[in-house]
Amino acid sequence: MSDIDRLLGETWRDDYPWEFITRLTEIENRMGGHPGERRAADLVVEGFERAGARNVGVESFEMRRWSRGDAELAVTDPVERSFETIALPYSPPGEVRGELVDAGYGTPEELDELDLRGKIVVASTTTPEGSRFVHRMEKFGHAAAAGAEAFVFRNHKPGQLPPTGSLEFDAQAAVPGVGVSKETGAWLTDYADRGATASLRVDATTERATSHNAVAELGPDTDEEVVVVGHHDAHDIAEGALDNGCGITTVVAAAHLLAEMDLDTRVRIAGVGCEEIGLLGAEALAERLDLDDVRAVVNVDGAGRFRDLLAYTHGSEAMADLVEAVADEANQPVDTTDRVHPFSDHWPFLKRGVPALQLHSVSGERGRGWGHTHADTRDKVDDRNLREHAMLTALLVRKLAGTDEVPRRSPEAVAAELRADDYEAGMKAAGIWPEGWD
Repeated sequence: MSDIDRLLGETWRDDYPWEFITRLTEIENRMGGHPGERRAADLVVEGFERAGARNVGVESFEMRRWSRGDAELAVTDPVERSFETIALPYSPPGEVRGELVDAGYGTPEELDELDLRGKIVVASTTTPEGSRFVHRMEKFGHAAAAGAEAFVFRNHKPGQLPPTGSLEFDAQAAVPGVGVSKETGAWLTDYADRGATASLRVDATTERATSHNAVAELGPDTDEEVVVVGHHDAHDIAEGALDNGCGITTVVAAAHLLAEMDLDTRVRIAGVGCEEIGLLGAEALAERLDLDDVRAVVNVDGAGRFRDLLAYTHGSEAMADLVEAVADEANQPVDTTDRVHPFSDHWPFLKRGVPALQLHSVSGERGRGWGHTHADTRDKVDDRNLREHAMLTALLVRKLAGTDEVPRRSPEAVAAELRADDYEAGMKAAGIWPEGWD
């Protein structure tokens, strides 16, 4: 039996991934910049130290901390009725009144057909089957630019689960934004059809604060390196077990495997903060490193949640070939997609030309599922997925560390693919299209 086979066999019996995610989800409020997020970073450091990594520590960076206060939503005419709602990160405080308008899925085409000036817009958290996914920030930014007074996101998943999710990246939004359950959304759609008016009050704060990345190194001390990241922050309304407790657990468990493997290149491994409110930890890490020496970045966001691993290769044929080779060698299925997207921690690296691989997983369901709701809890996790995806992650990183070169893609090539998939207008509406790409 080879050393690799022995390591993989031991991982099948390892209780540590379940112990780690249990301790992580016991931490209250891992929202970026809050004390619980620092506790999560410390737990990741403990995991890296247990793996035997070197240069383990915590790096801080400045950011804007958003704190959730109360939110109230009520229909005021033709009836008076209150509904449960929650504010979305970086929503400003404020009180607004206006006519309700139903914008369907909230796609740009639907929003353009409506007069949104002075209105409170209601739209779904999902997008139509067969169309590109329209991110929440794009919907919100488009509506705010068109003069909407406020935006209400109605969940597409049943269960009285109002959704959350950032409206801006590290900046206070232009108008209030809140989430409501699918069931409440059905009522609001009904009232909008009747020409109803509503009132919305949000009590929230945005202030300067500090967040933290947990960092470590594995393998030889070479100039060139592979960077592995996974975010340890979560939205404050739930335990953040799926998003991204599973992902950071996969990273820590993979670190234990990589520490026992022969690596040809240094692997820098990090638990990053503030992904949910703007990819801020990954951005701070990317700015600190000499990216000319970074062969590739592996972003573990969504791995470990569901049975089958999904790899976003972001247009890199070399990365797709590498994933296929590892899947064949491991005799395990790994789905791939070459789609480029900017909504996770690979983006601060990819936009600067670093080849990027995001490890996700697929449930067969469109949208976030339980993520970003009160239902994102540990009971949804299957620890078999954590162990298996940790093994596949370690094998992929090991393969990358032994690959002589992964061709870099120019910013122009990345921008062209984003334009081809109709992302440019939405990213500009959300304020995240890189400067100079025009």
